[in-house]
Amino acid sequence: MAAAMLAKPFHPYLILALAIALPGVGHVALGRQMRGLGFAFFTLLFAFLSWHLSTPATSPIGRMAGGLFVWALSIPDAYRVARLRWERWRRQL
Repeated sequence: MAAAMLAKPFHPYLILALAIALPGVGHVALGRQMRGLGFAFFTLLFAFLSWHLSTPATSPIGRMAGGLFVWALSIPDAYRVARLRWERWRRQL
């Protein structure tokens, strides 16, 4: 029985660039819309919360630390999924 040919996936570096550019976009490009929208939502939510819970004397990066943390978690997650799909596609050739 012949294995079904998988369609060529996006290159992992493209997904990495998309994930770095905007939170959740790398996941959306991979077809995991709900996961991408979840990362985008929680990035905005935690950035908003940490902005309003910190003092005005804190740097802007520090004030958005909660959102930046979620964004930083989403980048390797999107890349890992893209790399696994890419390697699975390469091995079938």
